[in-house]
Amino acid sequence: MMKVLITGATGLIGKAIVKQCRYQNISVHYLTTSRDKIEDTENYKGFHWNPVTQEIDETCFNGVDAIINLAGASISNEWTKKYKQKILNSRLQSLQLLKITIKKENIKIKQLISASAIGIYPDSLTNYYDEDFPVVSSSFLGEVSEAWEKAADDFSDLGILVTKIRIGLVLDNQEGALPKLMSPIKYGFGTALGSGFQWQSWIHINDLARIFIHTLETNSEGVFNAVAPNPVSNQELTKAIARTLRKPLFLPNIPTVFLKLILGDMHVLLVESQRVSSNKIEAEGFEFKYPNLLPALEKLLDF
Repeated sequence: MMKVLITGATGLIGKAIVKQCRYQNISVHYLTTSRDKIEDTENYKGFHWNPVTQEIDETCFNGVDAIINLAGASISNEWTKKYKQKILNSRLQSLQLLKITIKKENIKIKQLISASAIGIYPDSLTNYYDEDFPVVSSSFLGEVSEAWEKAADDFSDLGILVTKIRIGLVLDNQEGALPKLMSPIKYGFGTALGSGFQWQSWIHINDLARIFIHTLETNSEGVFNAVAPNPVSNQELTKAIARTLRKPLFLPNIPTVFLKLILGDMHVLLVESQRVSSNKIEAEGFEFKYPNLLPALEKLLDF
C-alpha cells in the first residue's frame, strides 16, 4: 500500500484529498499544529509539528513514499502587514522544516506534490495562461506563489521529484469561496464584483483532489494548473449561482473602488483576472468530472 504524508490535511483541500486517498487505498500520515486534531485510525495517523519553532515528530516519515504539501495560513483573513508576512512565512517555514528533516535524517522520499496558486499569473482580461508563461504577477499573491514554488523546487536537490499544483477558485458547498458568494444571492442582494468581466478560473473540489492523486499515481513532474477547462467571468459565475439557487439578480455591480475601501489589499482576490488553461493536466491523462460550471454547481448544491 502506498503511503503519503499530508500537511494541511484537516483543511478544505486536505480533507478532500484524504477522502480520495481512501478511495484509492492510499495510507495517510498527516501533520498538524493542533494536538487536538491528532487521530490514529486505520490508514490515517496524525503527528504534531510546529513550523514556526521548527519542531516535528520525525516518525511521521515512517514508510512514507510521497509528501502532499498544503500547509500555509489562510489568505481569506484581513491582510494587515503582519498577516501578509504570516501568509508568506507559513508556507516557506513548512517546506523548510520538511526539507531540513529529510536531509538530516537521510529519509527516502520519492515525490513532493506542493500546492501553489494561479495568483502567480498577472492580472489580465485577454491572456490565456499555461504553465510556461514566463512573467510572474507583481502582486502580493504573485510574490507568495513564486517564493512557495521556489521552496518546493529546492527539494530536487535531495533527489526528490517535485510537482507543483497551481490552484484556481475552489468550489465546495461547505467551505471556501462558494458559500461566501452564495450568501448575498440567497437573500436577494447578489451582484457581480468590479467590472464583472474578470476571469474566474474555477475547479470543483473533487476534481482538485483527484488532480493531486493523479500526479501522485503517475509520478507527474513539474507545474500543473488545477482549473476546470471552462473558465467564466465573474458576471457569469454570479449568474450561474443565482440560476442554480433560483434567485433573481437586479442590483448593479459593486465598484472596485468600493471593494478596495472595504477590503483593502484583499480586494484583488475578487477583481483580479486570470484565464488559465487546463490543457497540460488533461494531456497527462486526467479527465475532469466537472468541466462545466452549471453541472458542477448543481451537483454541489444538490439541484
